[in-house]
Amino acid sequence: MARRCEICGKGRQVGHKVSHSNIKTKKVWLPNLHKVKAVVDGSNVRLSVCTRCLRSGKVVKRAI
Repeated sequence: MARRCEICGKGRQVGHKVSHSNIKTKKVWLPNLHKVKAVVDGSNVRLSVCTRCLRSGKVVKRAI
């Protein structure tokens, strides 16, 4: 499973963790993904979606 939002394409970000003594080590930030049952083209689909897409209304959750 790719850790990527299926709506906006947001993925992991890479950078440095910097200590007090200025030693830099690799650090990875992952997006906040949720598995959601949504309606896409009239059919129910299970998607991996970031919370920003959920909050902004880019995903239509299926009715229960």
